[in-house]
Amino acid sequence: MKIIAAFAATAALACGTALAAEPPAAPSATPVKHPSLKVCNKQADARKLTGAARAEFVKNCQAGKKP
Repeated sequence: MKIIAAFAATAALACGTALAAEPPAAPSATPVKHPSLKVCNKQADARKLTGAARAEFVKNCQAGKKP
């Protein structure tokens, strides 16, 4: 019985140190903001895009990719 108690204590100690060893991820100093659909549609209107070209532009715009 003492062996089981010793094993449980060792396992608990090992798990506790493993969790404490990993620091929490720090939040980004400046969060990445991607343009909204409304903004991307206005940009597509300004470029007079239609059809597949417009759809691809809006998709890339929302993803934050430069044309």
